[in-house]
Amino acid sequence: MYRMIAAVSPSTQAPAGGADRPTVFVVDDDVSVRESLELLIVSAGWQPLLFQSAQAFLEVAPSTAPSCLVLDVNLPDLNGLDLQTTIAVNGNRMPIIFVSGFGDVPMTVKALKGGALDFLTKPIDPTALLDAIQAALTRSEALLREEKELQALRCCFDALTPREREVMSGVVKGLMNKQVAHELDISEITVKAHRGQVMRKMSARSLPELVNMAAKLVTTNNSEAD
Repeated sequence: MYRMIAAVSPSTQAPAGGADRPTVFVVDDDVSVRESLELLIVSAGWQPLLFQSAQAFLEVAPSTAPSCLVLDVNLPDLNGLDLQTTIAVNGNRMPIIFVSGFGDVPMTVKALKGGALDFLTKPIDPTALLDAIQAALTRSEALLREEKELQALRCCFDALTPREREVMSGVVKGLMNKQVAHELDISEITVKAHRGQVMRKMSARSLPELVNMAAKLVTTNNSEAD
């Protein structure tokens, strides 16, 4: 079904079954392993996308559905650990499960420190792999939900005027209206009006909720800057 996906156009992203169906990407240069994993993944109700090299995987657009990557460490050209680094640099937070027939402690530690969800050795225990994939897909679903909420939050913040952003900055720091007014050299009544607009546009039901929203935006901006 997807045994030869590395040889087809990179635009081929998912089989029939719906864009929201959980997807398990597999990168392994051993065709017999790919075929075995394909059968296992299909039997669990997920859709497999199989690749024989890291480069072939990188040519395909990330999935918008819950997904994870089952990744062999020992690959030609770009190996699994290097692919893990590339994926992270590209901003893709897809959970990764490493598999290897030559795993050692330093390799396992490096993979896990790099954010891998699990590290399994070949021959792969089907039950252990299915459990790891289920955990990875659950994690992916949570990450996608978090990203969707963050995008909505950014849209709300982008709708604020420059002055409203200044007022919001002062409010979330814990300043009183009159203190914000003094800092911005405007009247307290004007601050109250802007504060009301901020609460409305941000869909914040309380000050603590607005503070939490601001913290999420700052954390995300700092992460992107790094």
